[in-house]
Amino acid sequence: MSSTQSLLLITLIITIIVVVMAMLLINRRQLRDIEELDNELGNMEDLHLERAIGKLDQMELAGESLATLNTWKKSYQKAAELFPEIQRLIEDGADENARYRLVKSHQSIKQARELVDSVSEDVKNSSDVFTQLLESNRENKAQYDELMQSYREIRKEILADSFDYSVALEEIENRLSAMEEDFAQAKNLSAQGDHVEAKRVLSKIRADLTALKTKLPEVKEDQHDLQTVFADQLDEIAAGYKEMQDAKYGFGSLDVMLEIRQSNDQIDRSLAALAQLDLEETSKGMKKVEKEIKTLYGILEKEYKARPFVEKNQDKLQRLLTHQQTVSQQLIKKLRHIDESYELTHGELDESRELEREVHKMDSDYIRASQRIADGRAVYSEVQDDWIKILGRLQEIGKRQQELSEAVDGLYEAEEVAQRSIKEFKQQVSLIYRHLSRQNLPGIPEGFLQMYTLVINEISKTSGELNQVRINMEKISEELVQISDDVDRLQREAEDIISSANLFELTMQYSNKFLDNETVVRARRNAMKLYDRDYNYKDALDTIATAVERAEPGSYQRIENAYYQEQKELID
Repeated sequence: MSSTQSLLLITLIITIIVVVMAMLLINRRQLRDIEELDNELGNMEDLHLERAIGKLDQMELAGESLATLNTWKKSYQKAAELFPEIQRLIEDGADENARYRLVKSHQSIKQARELVDSVSEDVKNSSDVFTQLLESNRENKAQYDELMQSYREIRKEILADSFDYSVALEEIENRLSAMEEDFAQAKNLSAQGDHVEAKRVLSKIRADLTALKTKLPEVKEDQHDLQTVFADQLDEIAAGYKEMQDAKYGFGSLDVMLEIRQSNDQIDRSLAALAQLDLEETSKGMKKVEKEIKTLYGILEKEYKARPFVEKNQDKLQRLLTHQQTVSQQLIKKLRHIDESYELTHGELDESRELEREVHKMDSDYIRASQRIADGRAVYSEVQDDWIKILGRLQEIGKRQQELSEAVDGLYEAEEVAQRSIKEFKQQVSLIYRHLSRQNLPGIPEGFLQMYTLVINEISKTSGELNQVRINMEKISEELVQISDDVDRLQREAEDIISSANLFELTMQYSNKFLDNETVVRARRNAMKLYDRDYNYKDALDTIATAVERAEPGSYQRIENAYYQEQKELID
């Protein structure tokens, strides 16, 4: 046998083995499917729903129960008619599968599966309905007894505590009577065999009983709050209000008795809603009443607490207002007098008059409030608020008036200081000029003379302003600062001139060493011209100092250092 033939033989053997194994696997899988279908069919047959139908027929159902039975009986019977066909397909599939006629077996299994799937849901639902119908009579009876027991307990409770439910008692009785009718209907329906409808009625009774049972505690509580708690609180408020009126408490435009009447009307509306067991509307009304009662209590308490403050501070406030009016008048008088001699540049007089008017208005408000107190018309909380504001404002006004008084008090002292300053400036300027004149200089520089003249004029101008009938001390103070700066600048300028002239002479003397130096000789001539003719001592010094420094570096620095050291020793 050739290799090709061997390969073909091996391939054929492998193929046969694979086919055989595949057939075995398919056979086993289809066998499992057959067993599963047989079990499902057996389970449906084992339900024996024909027996349940027979029992239900004997119960002589009526109404909705009978209609439900007939509907699902037809559904089951239609499904049961297919059981033999399903059984045949299962057996054919098993037989074909045993003979390894796998394709035919698969077809039978597939048809059987489709039929089982089509009827299984109907069979299950029919079983559930039949079971429910069979048990409904017993369940309804148990539920009826349970609900009747609960009904009797509620009736007993309501009868025992009828006073606590008196507002809503009629509506409660109406609802209990409606439940009695429902009980009778449920009983009749069960007797007639309509257990489905009886169950619906019993469910309604349960819902009604639960709702009523839930409402009863709230009805009791709401009735107590409306008829007792709120009523007592409103009576207490009315009594307290009358007592406070007798004690001359005022409430302005607020009519407390009207508010009480409106709250009582709301209580009546809430009781009417409660009588209909409309607990939601009752709750809304009660919240309104509760809020109004809280507000009225707050008003009475606020007025009661405010009165001691008003009585305690009435005399004190009168003294403070009287004192502040006196202070205001004295301050205005003082400012008027000062205004004759000084210009009040910050509106002090106008501000003090405005403060006086404000104090006067507060005094008028105080008088009107005191009159209302005497007449028994004062709303003490409003008076307290107003007087707290007045007390605080009086403190602020007193502080401000003190500041205004102290500010103008300083004008006299400021004038004296200004006069002394002018006198001192005149003396300083005179000393500066005389000191410069005694230096035996060829002349005084034009720049210094101009500055000197400027300072003299400034001093003269400010001195004249100080001698006017009305003095603007703010302006004069600013001018004195400027004069002080200019006098200092004049002093520095004079010292610079003297130092430059002295250093010039020392440097010129030192320059005699360099008379053979043409540059120094030429600088000496130019420097002397600046010194003698132009009185420009600074430039004269710069000219000769520069030439000497070039001829002998460091020489001028030694001259300058020696000069200032000598000046320092003279001062010390």
